[in-house]
Amino acid sequence: MMCGIIGYVGYRSAVPIIVEGLKRLEYRGYDSAGLSVISGSGITLLRAVGPVAGLEKKITALSAGACGIGHTRWATMGAVNEENAHPHSDCTGKIHIVHNGIIENFGELKAGLESRGHLFLSQTDSEAIAHLIEEESAGCDSFADAVRRALKKIRGSFATVVLCASNPDTLIAARHESPLLIGVGDSENLVASDATAVLSHTDRVIYLEDGDVATITPNSVSISDMDGAGVCREIVKIEWSLDEAEKSGYEHYMLKEINEQPSAIREAIMGRISPAEPIIDIGLGEEDASGLKAITLVGCGTSYYAGLAARHFIERCTGLPVNVEIASEYRYYGMPKSGDLVVAITQSGETADTLAAVKQAKKAGARVYAVTNVIGSTITRIADRVMLTRAGPEISVASTKAFTTQMVVLQLLALRLSQLTGNISAKEVADHSSHLHRLSRLVQETLERRDAVMQAASGIAEKTAAFYIGRGQNYPIALEGALKLKEISYVHAEGFAAGELKHGPLALIDENTPIVAIVAGDPTYEKTLSNIAEIKARGSPVIALAFDSDTDVEKQADIVLRIPDAPFDVAPLLCAVTLQLLAYYVAKARGCSIDRPRNLAKSVTVE
Repeated sequence: MMCGIIGYVGYRSAVPIIVEGLKRLEYRGYDSAGLSVISGSGITLLRAVGPVAGLEKKITALSAGACGIGHTRWATMGAVNEENAHPHSDCTGKIHIVHNGIIENFGELKAGLESRGHLFLSQTDSEAIAHLIEEESAGCDSFADAVRRALKKIRGSFATVVLCASNPDTLIAARHESPLLIGVGDSENLVASDATAVLSHTDRVIYLEDGDVATITPNSVSISDMDGAGVCREIVKIEWSLDEAEKSGYEHYMLKEINEQPSAIREAIMGRISPAEPIIDIGLGEEDASGLKAITLVGCGTSYYAGLAARHFIERCTGLPVNVEIASEYRYYGMPKSGDLVVAITQSGETADTLAAVKQAKKAGARVYAVTNVIGSTITRIADRVMLTRAGPEISVASTKAFTTQMVVLQLLALRLSQLTGNISAKEVADHSSHLHRLSRLVQETLERRDAVMQAASGIAEKTAAFYIGRGQNYPIALEGALKLKEISYVHAEGFAAGELKHGPLALIDENTPIVAIVAGDPTYEKTLSNIAEIKARGSPVIALAFDSDTDVEKQADIVLRIPDAPFDVAPLLCAVTLQLLAYYVAKARGCSIDRPRNLAKSVTVE
């Protein structure tokens, strides 16, 4: 899972900068937090269980050192306690490290280190890095060489930053399959796992790539590969501001991000639909459609559901068979072929299972396109083509605007491929393009109906289970709506294809099991109404999502949440927004930790 890393070296006191960075990274992990700062001739280490605020309370008279590292943890190995919190040190206490990722050969490394006299103080795999560097330091010409030699012994993924008392103005940062960037300042530099942690100090960053080892001082950044050969990485200007990563007056990041969807959708299509033809411009040319035989969409969680929701639209536009696979399954059981197109969907661009699926597909000769929100992320460097969702930073663990913009970009992909293959007419492309241009306004209208959603939420907040049903393209929306509810409110929720209720799930429903039925934009509308009637016959309360013009659904449903009348291809996005609000208000009524639900982190960067 993601954890948060921050490091600083410069002319200012490192402690407040590290604490500020940890607070901005806390959404990445909040089991424990810690920091190490060079003070005098040694290193001061502080760690605390729980949120960063607990660590902050322990900072009383810490020396104002100008070089330090910090970490906020989401536990993957070892219990949640101070011993397992980062940073970790070597036996001498002169080398401190923070680490994201997982060391697959940890057992072997630890056994060897202990046999050579090293004492481990934690149960984490991360601590091995500090001990390995300690061993290598004796025979190396430089601090960076020792880090390189140590990391070469590791199998697995890592983003790590190293601090050494003997090098009081230097940080060493390295990455392999786990994100890490450098914030470039004036007479100071930072390193972090996320740009959010550095934006209050600089908008210039260097994204490290796999195998990079960076030596960072207040006035310089030098990067080499694992063998010590110098490499060049460009400085990228971050286009979004720190204000965009703040709550902007909303009670929760999730609510802010739900309400940002109209603007996020506008950003997703801006400059990509030329009104004259129209021409869809997402960077694909004739060669990208040549010889295509099949399309596979891969993703995890919400990204997987975005793929499911887009599947039928892509099939209609391209005339090609489209499969949708869970990335964690596809990486082991998928069968990519040369001539296939694999579209990897990942908000962060760092999801471990999706990256592994992409690598497998490329090895088999398939073309790989990425749909992601994070420029400079790992997937943007390994995919053949990249389509950014342009959603901006998404802080809340529960994904909202990332989901809707993924669906928009997947529709743009479908339309562009249809133009390249000539599978649908220019008029159809123009009609669909017009629908996407209208979508932002329709989403805004949907958000303005939040009061009705809030009232409906009260009927679910007191329950322990809920079912979501839909047909066709509304079935994936039911799955995503159920996921949102269970993620943040802890109400057990399941999504079903409406016609499948009679094949088992009906046995579970009664008057205490509310059903959320999606009927807006459903070509099998009458069939879904019949399913609702079956539910009502068994006493379950029904909340239906229906168009404004629907006058029949009221005869079956107890509560009707209205969405604006909309074209078939964009109606599911309006339903998704309504279900995001429903989950939010249920969680709020239940007093849940909405932005940081228990046991979850924003992105899964280890298997």
